[in-house]
Amino acid sequence: MNWKAFLAMLARDVRVARRNFIPLLLQTFLQPLIFVFIFGRVMVGSGYMPAQYKSLLVPGILAISMFASGIWAVAMPLIAEFQISREIEDRLLAPMKISWVAVEKVVFGALQALASGVVVIPASWILLRPGVEFSLHRPLVFAAVALLVALFSASAGLVIGCTIEPPQTGLLFSLIISPMVFFGCAYYPWHALDAFPILQKAVLVNPLVYASEGLRAALVPQFPHLPLSIAFAGLIAFDALLFTAGLRQFQKKAVN
Repeated sequence: MNWKAFLAMLARDVRVARRNFIPLLLQTFLQPLIFVFIFGRVMVGSGYMPAQYKSLLVPGILAISMFASGIWAVAMPLIAEFQISREIEDRLLAPMKISWVAVEKVVFGALQALASGVVVIPASWILLRPGVEFSLHRPLVFAAVALLVALFSASAGLVIGCTIEPPQTGLLFSLIISPMVFFGCAYYPWHALDAFPILQKAVLVNPLVYASEGLRAALVPQFPHLPLSIAFAGLIAFDALLFTAGLRQFQKKAVN
């Protein structure tokens, strides 16, 4: 393994992201923060939602932001590099195994997802105060969950980027991303589906459920949530599954 080549590619992606910071910031945070404002300020301020909904909402918005950021950071460049610019061919000539090119993509996507989380927490607190209550009394638990969520989103981006063709990107958001978000327990806890037992069990195939519930357990444990052990198990399982599938698909695409 040539670590210099790996770190050079990672540094290049970081520089590109820094040059495109404003568009990146808008595409990553604008929609989640709009949801925070509408549901947390407008709906609560007008009396349609209880005041404690502000605190319940923050972990879900954090999960969505990290999920969208990691996918966008990995999937969109891969779709362009494989199908349009063919830039991936230059990366494949680097003095390291093909699989490590994919690993670099996942590492960069995970870093961007973590950066998204770092920004969303204070932004949500500013938009929703007063009345929002979340804590970091268990920082190691929160860090572990956030890292697993970041790896899940980046690995999902790897799978999508090596599978979806450019004309299908619209379908990606309408048929995959949107259902995952709305059935990912981001805007409500998993226990809110108790009245819909079939749906409650069905959504467990959605990895975003474990991301939302894990962050909820770490930030606002006063609200109902899945046990941390189940959230950790779900995230680890999906991380391993998506990363393995993404590596296999990347190698197949690169060879072809």
